[in-house]
Amino acid sequence: MAGRSRAHQRGRHPANDLAAEALSQAVGAQGRDAFADVYDPHVTDYPPGRVALCVTDLARGRQHVAAAKQADPGIGLSRLDLYRCRYAERTLTAALDKIDAADDQGRLLGFPLYSSWLPPDASGVVVNSTAQGAASQALRDRLAALTGGIPVTVVNDTSAIPIPA
Repeated sequence: MAGRSRAHQRGRHPANDLAAEALSQAVGAQGRDAFADVYDPHVTDYPPGRVALCVTDLARGRQHVAAAKQADPGIGLSRLDLYRCRYAERTLTAALDKIDAADDQGRLLGFPLYSSWLPPDASGVVVNSTAQGAASQALRDRLAALTGGIPVTVVNDTSAIPIPA
């Protein structure tokens, strides 16, 4: 591996130093446990050396950070940026689960549902269907009803390949 930094050899981005990694691990552990009600996954090293923590409630987010510091007193908080997001990951994942439970062998209202995912900004959910599904108001309405009003964006991403049943 001549010519590559030690950080690359260990699988880390060179700008993501050990302090940012430790902070990322600490806030992630708290977010998946005691603060799952407000936590949307954090982003490490964007910008380089920083950790962006997204939460639905900034007061609970500050409690989240304090709990991470208490659990791991060695972490430095100066690299942390706290942002507000619309939905917690747990809420959006539950919405995807409701969509999955309602489909009939990968179809809903006759339209194929190829895939679904959470957008990076935690603003709702995304569902991939055909061009006809993406244009269908009835499908969008049904998906919105299933998610309890969480915004659903229906796309026709032709780069996705449907898996035959």
